[in-house]
Amino acid sequence: MGRVITDDETWVYQYDPETKRQSAEWKAANSPQPKMFLQSKSRVKTMLLTFFDIRGIVHYELVPNGETVNQVHYLEVLERLREKVRRKRPEHFANN
Repeated sequence: MGRVITDDETWVYQYDPETKRQSAEWKAANSPQPKMFLQSKSRVKTMLLTFFDIRGIVHYELVPNGETVNQVHYLEVLERLREKVRRKRPEHFANN
């Protein structure tokens, strides 16, 4: 089982949170507390591909906007994954 590498695909959304400094505002001691609004996810989303084994993440990448994940794209991803495994988990290639 130690040689098994699996993957997961998920959509990730872009958030644009305020920093503490941006949300801080000066107010008088007797003025009401400012209303805080919930952050909502933006319309900007991208797919995250993550590859991992029993020891953790081996490789991850974000699919560029507008690119379709088809067999050609996935083959390129798998080639990059292979190079990452070669560097991060050289013991998998010891007998090859």
